[in-house]
Amino acid sequence: MEKYFQIFKDSYTGYFHYLWDEITRFHWENYFYGLIAVSLLVWVLEMIFPWRKNQKVFRKDFWLDTFYMFFNFFLLNLIVLIFLSNAAAEVFNDILGLIGLQLSDFELLDVDALPYGLGLLVFFLISDFVQWNTHRLLHRVPFLWKFHQVHHSVKEMGFAAHLRYHWMEPVVYKSLLYIPLAIIGGFEVQDVAIVHFSALAIGHLNHANLGWDYGPLRYIFNNPKMHIWHHAKVLPKHAQYGVNFGISLSVWDYLFKTDHIPHDGRDIELGFEGDETFPQGFLGQEIYPLKTKPHNIPYVRNEDRSAT
Repeated sequence: MEKYFQIFKDSYTGYFHYLWDEITRFHWENYFYGLIAVSLLVWVLEMIFPWRKNQKVFRKDFWLDTFYMFFNFFLLNLIVLIFLSNAAAEVFNDILGLIGLQLSDFELLDVDALPYGLGLLVFFLISDFVQWNTHRLLHRVPFLWKFHQVHHSVKEMGFAAHLRYHWMEPVVYKSLLYIPLAIIGGFEVQDVAIVHFSALAIGHLNHANLGWDYGPLRYIFNNPKMHIWHHAKVLPKHAQYGVNFGISLSVWDYLFKTDHIPHDGRDIELGFEGDETFPQGFLGQEIYPLKTKPHNIPYVRNEDRSAT
């Protein structure tokens, strides 16, 4: 128990010093100023090339989503995620130790032996594929869908909606990513930063008020015209749990037949069935999943049901 208390102490003091360093010292892999730079860039693109021209620059819930961006990216780690992540990793290693194993025994690929760019590509592909599957779970498992509803409560899309999510989501994502990433070895901080900022930029663009699909590249990269259908309130009758689950890449949806872009989705209604009673404020949205029962929460309104 003393070991975990030390992990608790080191996690909080270490992350506090990291966060202070991010704010007070500029370096190219700086996540704090990187988030600001990417957000401002995509916001400017929204203003220059607005897809929904009647949507206000300060759209509905703009400031709520802006708060979510910084809370989820920085304060959430300080409050809970760093300790949970470090403690979970130690518990897993302890369990392996009981049966005479260690995590390095599961390493299947030495990325250091690969050319630099290829190793980074493998890291990106594995991360994105695991997250695509995790995203599907958030829609299919009633308990997890309760938390994912926070993200789907967005009624007007804009770049900052990318990071509106409940604190439980990164716990799920990080837990399911832990072993797959462990089996391909580690990367330097600057390497992870490349993947991180790429995913951040793509995610911001996916949620932005932009009518882009990237032409032939739409079959590889997720894009605003594809992702808008993921947030559609009315889904096709064959897709009870949702469509277009891609995070950075759209290729998984095309490969596994979960893609759906029936027409230009610029003006479709966003949300989920029953979202009119969903809390509008941050605290209400964070508490809501903990107060409701999974079987009482509808998933989506399908085309065949919406017609009745």
